[in-house]
Amino acid sequence: MTELNKKEFTMANILVTGNMGYIGPVLVKRLKKDFIGCRVFGYDTGYFAHMLTNANVLPEIFVDRQYFGDMRDFPESLLDGVDVVIHLAAISNDPIGNVFEEVTEEINSNASVRIAKLAKEKGCSRFVFASSCSVYGAAGDGARKENDSLDPLTAYARSKVYMEQELEKLADDNFVTTNLRYSTACGMSPRIRLDLVLNDFVASALTTGKIEILSDGTPWRPLIDVKDMATAMIWAISRESEKGGVSLSVNVGRNDWNYQIKDVAKVVEDVLENVEIQVNPNAMPDNRSYQVDFSLYESLAPQHQPKVDLAQSVIEVRDGLTAMGFSDGQFRNSQFMRLKVLQKHIDEKRLSNELRWI
Repeated sequence: MTELNKKEFTMANILVTGNMGYIGPVLVKRLKKDFIGCRVFGYDTGYFAHMLTNANVLPEIFVDRQYFGDMRDFPESLLDGVDVVIHLAAISNDPIGNVFEEVTEEINSNASVRIAKLAKEKGCSRFVFASSCSVYGAAGDGARKENDSLDPLTAYARSKVYMEQELEKLADDNFVTTNLRYSTACGMSPRIRLDLVLNDFVASALTTGKIEILSDGTPWRPLIDVKDMATAMIWAISRESEKGGVSLSVNVGRNDWNYQIKDVAKVVEDVLENVEIQVNPNAMPDNRSYQVDFSLYESLAPQHQPKVDLAQSVIEVRDGLTAMGFSDGQFRNSQFMRLKVLQKHIDEKRLSNELRWI
């Protein structure tokens, strides 16, 4: 298998599942920019479609065709002629997974594996999966490498491990799979999430002048901007299978971007100024603490390394929120939190408790 270059991608058909979330709008624009002439199809249930943030246009104008539907009901005909699948669709974080554990298994595990199997049957050549460094769980004894043991602590993290394992079984010379174990996401998007640590801190600093750290500030997290997440996907769909094998799980981030939560807050304070940081010394220990080694990604993808540092992410989130007149100091109870969006859909009888549209 040789590298798929830009010329070969001119006529490629790319399906992006979950394209109407936080990452999807940034990714789709990047695909259309880097692979001029490719056709991009989106498939999304639309839970968060209305949550636009400082977007000048509907992000989906950049897809060639948008399909709406539940992952659990994915029609296999949509994979006819598809060359690449980029699988973003998922119940997207630990709080949602904790409340909707059974749905998380149905969507993140069962439905996702079904789509991968169908993609292979239909002749798709590349499958890129948005995984997570959360698969390492509590890993306070050094930076985790890809061959270290996994310790998923939540339904969300367990679903990522399961999908990785199933993709490894499916992979071969004609179906190359890449599991991108992402650092914690951050940065501005046409559909920003404020239930991510950096974005939360910026929003809090802007609206209250304070950053409230809900832990004691010591847990470790690697961070990556959403733009650099898209860069990794560009690399993954075109990587040579000789570099990493037909099935690859790789940590995506930078070694110098492992931060303790208190240090993330300090970066926000330095950029925004006049910000008070409040740490809760009596907080219960947060077991979701891990440092990650990104040396493999650096060696395999030297031309696709993360470039947007934490300070730049802070600036872009600040500018984006400011431009939309954001002023809600109670945003943690607002529709900018993914779990709150789902709960409101349910309360207003749009979604069932199984997260199906009524």
